[in-house]
Amino acid sequence: MSLVLSKPAFKGGLLALLAAALFGLSTPLVQRFGAGLGPFTTAALLYLGAAVVALASRQHASQEAPLNRSDLPRLLAMAATGAVIGPVALAWGLQRTSGASASLMLTLEALFTAVLAWRWYGEAMDKRVATAMLLLLAGGVFLVLEQGLAGQVQLLGLLAVMAATAAWGVDNTLSRGVAERDPGQVVWVKALLGCVATLTLAWLMGEPWPAWGAALALLGIGASGYGLSLRFYLLAQRAFGAGRTGSVFAFAPFIGMLGAFALGDRSASVFMLAGGALMVWGIVLHLSETHEHEHEHLVLEHEHAHSHDDGHHDHSHEVVPTGPHSHRHQHLPMRHSHPHVPDAHHLHSH
Repeated sequence: MSLVLSKPAFKGGLLALLAAALFGLSTPLVQRFGAGLGPFTTAALLYLGAAVVALASRQHASQEAPLNRSDLPRLLAMAATGAVIGPVALAWGLQRTSGASASLMLTLEALFTAVLAWRWYGEAMDKRVATAMLLLLAGGVFLVLEQGLAGQVQLLGLLAVMAATAAWGVDNTLSRGVAERDPGQVVWVKALLGCVATLTLAWLMGEPWPAWGAALALLGIGASGYGLSLRFYLLAQRAFGAGRTGSVFAFAPFIGMLGAFALGDRSASVFMLAGGALMVWGIVLHLSETHEHEHEHLVLEHEHAHSHDDGHHDHSHEVVPTGPHSHRHQHLPMRHSHPHVPDAHHLHSH
């Protein structure tokens, strides 16, 4: 039983790592193919690509819970922070700072996500996790010092990237509220809203349309680094919780830094290496956390994709379906102990 119950942590970590790899590699590629383009145009192309892949990956209605009208305010807030402010700030910052430093600075997204998940959802944050967050913050300070020594323009670019991480931290935490919905539908709606908003702003700002080669490249980067990555991120949150998903996702900047070096960025310095080392230490410390205690499940009724082999879904069917399926169901009171993470069934207080 304990092996089955611990499976979501492994699954969530793997999904979050896939999301991190796709998004991490997108950062130096956006810097290369978005060079000379307006930030709104760059963001619009990225989320247009994300919208296309999300539309193609939507599941059959019986397998996932659909979005509700009540989800619209949350989706609008997610689009504003994650599909407008975040990518626009990143695109602007990448044109004014080094790709390696910008990639590492994106690690602070995990800090903002974990703190907000702790405040908004009550996800557990013990001394180990708090220490990990302080290490991430210290690493960010080293990066700011490094770019400050490089000049004011580079520092402003790095601060813009930091603003993008704050926006995505808010977006990540908001998305926890729709993690049980069809991820393809969530990504499609968010990407479509973000694309329309940034296209409108690009037109109002008079930004020129890029060459077809750059446009197609950014569409492809958006499809993988923003569309597929967000889909995997939402699935990870479902199994792993917002804070822990953010911690695994913090590997994205280091993947991005390697990508930047592969593309010719040689801006490494002592401050950058020190900041990166602190951030790696913080991530490893957070991921080594174990959480197990006796806890109680109260009566809960909701709808989401689930299967009957996870130890928490023992309700009856006339014909028990095999594999994941979605319908409204009720959980009866239960008290037990097993390793768990703050998913939709483990949001108890500590």
